[in-house]
Amino acid sequence: MNHLKEKYTKEIVPELTEKYKYTTVMDVPKLEKIVVNIGVGDATSNAKLLEAAMNELELITGQKPVATKAKKAIAGFKLREGQNIGCKVTLRGDNMYNFMQKLISIALPRVRDFRGVSPKAFDGRGNYTLGLTEQLIFSEIEYDNVVKVRGMDVVFVTTAKTNEEAYDLLKGFGMPFKK
Repeated sequence: MNHLKEKYTKEIVPELTEKYKYTTVMDVPKLEKIVVNIGVGDATSNAKLLEAAMNELELITGQKPVATKAKKAIAGFKLREGQNIGCKVTLRGDNMYNFMQKLISIALPRVRDFRGVSPKAFDGRGNYTLGLTEQLIFSEIEYDNVVKVRGMDVVFVTTAKTNEEAYDLLKGFGMPFKK
């Protein structure tokens, strides 16, 4: 069993139940999924860039990514509707916990001048979005094989009703929020 999953059932659930006075275990917020997304805007002119981003995302998450398509055409960006402009992976279950563990204990400490993640990036419905500036902070990525340094968005989707509950949940998992 994953370390974070165990921590959730043994430590986080009792803490949150006590703090928010939940009546059943089902009321306690939990991590539903993690979505990792890479936008590849230059894929419009070079399809190999999208392929490289998808391979890197697969290395990082251990799951095959799905290409994301443009919803509408934007002439200024030479973008047509339905054109591939990025890729994403939705992680659930053990993969989700393994990725979160890797992100918190290995990747985030490797960010230059890291002082913690912003506690302001909650959306009001208990979801948290974290923007990473480069994929090189993950140990699976070899610097020599990188075609282009790209950022990515990591979205933590929780069942929490409020930002405060989601904050306490992620804090319980060990998310390094700024003071």
